[in-house]
Amino acid sequence: MKKTNIDQLDRSILQMLQRNGRATLNEVSESVGLSPSPVARRVRLLEEAGIITGYAAQIDEVALGYGFSVFVSVKLDKQIDEALVKFEAAIQLFPEVVDCWLMTGNRDYLLRIATNGLAEFERFLVGKFTKLPGVASIESSIPLRRVKVGLSRIA
Repeated sequence: MKKTNIDQLDRSILQMLQRNGRATLNEVSESVGLSPSPVARRVRLLEEAGIITGYAAQIDEVALGYGFSVFVSVKLDKQIDEALVKFEAAIQLFPEVVDCWLMTGNRDYLLRIATNGLAEFERFLVGKFTKLPGVASIESSIPLRRVKVGLSRIA
């Protein structure tokens, strides 16, 4: 993956937009000390370069009743392209799976599952997840508390 070089002004714009994706161009320009036209041009160039990939609302899962997260490590019975594609397509259908990473090491995937509690997680695990074809083993870990939150690394 190609790294795109950005200067400190672009970095400041990105930090401002990451803190507040709804900030107006005027607010961003005031924050970075540049007039709105050059800020608009820089934001457009950052979007065109694929550095800004979109804008979204941050959702509080706890407020929606999904305050129980579980990390699940998955090992597939076969690590061939077809098995990976089938597994990845299947988990797209589960709203409980909020993050999924293809991993190196002794496990193939790491998932974060968000539910309203242990009982709902058990229903998901037993009723849906363990029924997926190709899953050889799973290992669950329950986090105690989140220590750091970040959307992406800018600096």
